[in-house]
Formats: sequence, C-alpha cells, structure tokens
Amino acid sequence: MKDLIDQLRAKHKLTPEGYRALLTMRDSQDVEYLMEQAREVAQAQFGKGIFVRGLIELTNVCRNDCLYCGIRRSNSNVSRYTLTREQVLDCCEQGFEIGFRTFVLQGGEWGEERSTWIAELIRDIRQRWPECAITLSLGEHTRETYAMWREAGADRYLLRHETHNKRLYSLLHPEGMTIQHRLQCLDCLKELGFQVGAGIMVGSPFQSLNSIVEDIMYLVDFKPHMIGIGPFIPQHDTPFSRFPAGSVDMTARLYAILRLALPQALIPSTTAMATLSPDGRLRGILAGANVVMPNLSPADNRAKYALYDNKASFGAESAQGINKLADELSLIGYHIDWSRGDFPNT
Repeated sequence: MKDLIDQLRAKHKLTPEGYRALLTMRDSQDVEYLMEQAREVAQAQFGKGIFVRGLIELTNVCRNDCLYCGIRRSNSNVSRYTLTREQVLDCCEQGFEIGFRTFVLQGGEWGEERSTWIAELIRDIRQRWPECAITLSLGEHTRETYAMWREAGADRYLLRHETHNKRLYSLLHPEGMTIQHRLQCLDCLKELGFQVGAGIMVGSPFQSLNSIVEDIMYLVDFKPHMIGIGPFIPQHDTPFSRFPAGSVDMTARLYAILRLALPQALIPSTTAMATLSPDGRLRGILAGANVVMPNLSPADNRAKYALYDNKASFGAESAQGINKLADELSLIGYHIDWSRGDFPNT
C-alpha cells in the first residue's frame, strides 16, 4: 500500500484498481501513512495556514427537487427566506471587520429572473471591498448568466457535481436534471475564467465504491481549483430521511487521496464533517484539507438553511466563534490564514 501511496504522490494519478485499493485498505498504519503524506503535500504548498471563507446563506428558496436536500422545492415544512441586499452587505461588513477576505454567497437555485439582482449585489460587494474574493455557489445557470456574474466581479464558483455516474445521478435528482448538463456548467465556468470547485457527497444513497472511483478519476482529469466533499447527512423531510449518514473516515480518506492527486487544490474541511463528529473538521485538516468556511449568515436564518439535519452553524462553525476555531487549530499545530487564499498561480 505504501508503494501505491508513494506512486500517487509522485505521479498524481493511479489506475482505477489503485484508487480502489486505497479506498478499501484496512491496515491502520497504511491509512495513517496516507494521511501523513497528504499533510506533507498540503504543508509544502500552503504551510500550516488554513484559509477561512465567510459563508453567507443567501436564500433557501430553490427551484429544484433533489431527493437528498432539505430545501428541495416540494418540502413545505421549510420556512423560506431570502436575505435582502442590506442584510448581505451587513454580513460582509461584519466579516471584513473580523478579518475575512473571501465571501461565499451560497443558496438554493433560483430561476434566471434573479440573475441581474445577483450581478448588482456582486458589484456592490466588489466596490465596497475590492480586495476581497467573491465566491458563488448558486447552482446551474446559463452561460450568459455565468458571464454576467463573472463580469460583475465574481472570482470563484462552487458547483459540486455530486456524482459522475449517470445512473446514480438520476437516483439522487428529479427528472430533467442530468449529469451531462452539470458537467457542461462546470466546463463553462472554467472557460469563463472562474476558479471552479466540484465535488461529491460521500455515502449518498445507492453510492458504490465503483462510483467513488469514477468520481476520483473525473476530478483528477478535470483538475478543479477547489474540491468540495462532505459526508451525506439525511434530512428528515426528504425521501432519503431513513438512509444512514456517510462516513467521516471515508471522507477524510478522499481528502488525502485528492490532495496527493491535486496538490494545489483548495479543499475545505466541510461543515458536514463537523456536524457528524466533534473533531470532524480537524480530522479533515489532518487529511490534507486547507480551507474552512465559518458561517456569517444572520443567526435567525441559519436553522432555516436546512440542507440536512443538525447542521453545525454556531460555535467554531460560525464567524462569531473565530477565536474558538483558532484555538482548535492551534491544538494540532495550525493557524488561520487571513489572506484571500487564491488557487496558486492565479
């Protein structure tokens, strides 16, 4: 196994059988060796600084009906909200004063009729805080909309592909949504000059080991600037409410594999990791992750952005708990890096 891990570190690529072997290895010493190598690579690229992004959950209104998602269109038990322009700018102001230099605007997928409003919001943020990076995570849109947002001043776009496997994608999403269109959106975002993030859910219903290998191979080939991976967590008002949550261990293993395959990638240790395990975020960092995204959203709205049950959004997962986050990072020898944290050489 160590030879395989060394090969991945040196050549940044394995055969499907090689990835499968790393995903299924059971010897704890081999697993720890994988984590050690991932940490070394991450520290060689970024040092021991962990980039922080201020997350603003713009809206829980969504036109889609994805079967795993708590804010799916047909969930009538969600109290819907959309932040006003003034609320968003107030979140940015608070975040800037704390020290954040990247804002992440995340939300359910609106129709194109709201695209101009988003563009105007991006321009407002860019004008007030020109040194800050603006990241969007707002789903699938037309090339024209993406181009408008890029021209307005957005720097990055997060669009998890969820799974590269066509059959699995169809089991997780309603009719009319296709993996082909999702991948076309990712290609388009890259062409327009965004720093692009893709990624998957780990342990989603019906996921197989082969589909995870397929995802690794897609990510290694696509070479996203950012990789967003988190364990699946069920939400009680969805068709998948009775499925078990994904594995923190497997998610950390994927962080490590992808760190060795894509050394320069920006890899968040996600909120879902912290939700499933008190030390989940730190375990992600020790597996090669180098980004965390504390929540800047208004406190009254955080529970309404209910993608999954028991979502961590306070304490060290919030912008207001930044000192607690700093303390936790220091315990494992890391510190907060307050810079924009762009992808290297961009």
